[in-house]
Amino acid sequence: MTTAVAKVNHDLILAGPVGSLDAYIQAVGAVPVLTKDEEQVLSRKFRDDEDLESARALVMAHLRFVVHIAKGYRGYGLPMSDLVQEGNVGLMKAVKRFDPDVGVRLVSFAVHWIRAEIHEYVLRNWRVVKVATTKAQRKLFFNLRKAKKNLSWLSHDETQAVADDLGVSVAEVSEMEKRLYARDAGFDPTPSDDDDDKAFSPAAYLPSPNSDPAVILENADWENDASERVTSALQQLDERSRVILQSRWLSEKKRTLHELAEEYGVSAERIRQIENSAMKKLKLAMS
Repeated sequence: MTTAVAKVNHDLILAGPVGSLDAYIQAVGAVPVLTKDEEQVLSRKFRDDEDLESARALVMAHLRFVVHIAKGYRGYGLPMSDLVQEGNVGLMKAVKRFDPDVGVRLVSFAVHWIRAEIHEYVLRNWRVVKVATTKAQRKLFFNLRKAKKNLSWLSHDETQAVADDLGVSVAEVSEMEKRLYARDAGFDPTPSDDDDDKAFSPAAYLPSPNSDPAVILENADWENDASERVTSALQQLDERSRVILQSRWLSEKKRTLHELAEEYGVSAERIRQIENSAMKKLKLAMS
């Protein structure tokens, strides 16, 4: 392909109105398909000379194939324009990695990259909670939707046939089928929900972690027991040690080492020593 033809292709794409998917599809359909020789010339110029115009010409000539592939994913309820855009990303990755010396056409090589980008987009956006995270689950997600001929649940024989065909267990097929039928639900009811909807939201019936009477009673008994043991242990200390601990740890307005040192006429280091000794006696008495 000559530079003039590449420029024409570029102008055709830009001629469509922004935001109009139909105009975009019409524009990319008007770009001439490259012959094998033209594709080889452009691919080598991009690979050997890093000629971006050649890469752009390759991308523009194959945008129609991206549209064709993206149409196969319209059943997922996602915007067609977004599917095309993600497929275009895969096409550009394929052009960057294409080796003209392998002997295959670019469209055959690019199909994998286009589908991979569309698959990632579908899995990220089909549900708020991801339905497939592992490689096996992703493969099962797309193949199971194709294998289902109607909206009803698979029978046991159909489930077994899908499992055998995809090389997974029956349990994995059943689990993915349940995920396909599931829908996202908000934890908290929205302001527009009526009373019936609010009553069935998870926030309405899930128990509070602090609502167990046994746990509440246990915590109250523990706090009372700890308070009694601290009071009893403090009574076993001498008056100065007891006052220092209470002033440093148990009073609302805690006093500093220097304030206590000035009151008792000793150094702050001595107050710290008395405090440490009293803490050890307190722990021993409580144990």
